[in-house]
Amino acid sequence: MIEAGKTVKVHYKGTLDDGTVFDSSEGRDPIEFEIGGGTVIPGFEAAVGEMEVDETRSVTIPSAEAYGDVNEDMVGLVPRSSLPDDIEPEVGMVLSMQSPDGEMPVRIIEMDDENLTLDANHPLAGHDLTFELTLVAVI
Repeated sequence: MIEAGKTVKVHYKGTLDDGTVFDSSEGRDPIEFEIGGGTVIPGFEAAVGEMEVDETRSVTIPSAEAYGDVNEDMVGLVPRSSLPDDIEPEVGMVLSMQSPDGEMPVRIIEMDDENLTLDANHPLAGHDLTFELTLVAVI
């Protein structure tokens, strides 16, 4: 067990249930973070915290320990006319909306001639995530 406050370096590859790779450190430096620092998703940190240097393991993190479940309250309709004239919306496009807490990214998930359906959930919300992890170093 790696104690809180220690910094770790980890190579990783993250995949969805269908095998799609959503992120990887391949070709880059390993990710570096402090155990207990709360800078990575809880399930990722917990799995790394149980590893030994040079160990490789695969771990599946349920959505609740990753980016959470999809919150339907974060999905809503807005009139297409509310967009600036110079933006041509497309499904999948990420826009920035102003919220009481500052700017918030939203994805267009559906649209018709009059309305856009926007989703402010994290793109990986609702997904169980599988990571192949290799602990490179504990500092």
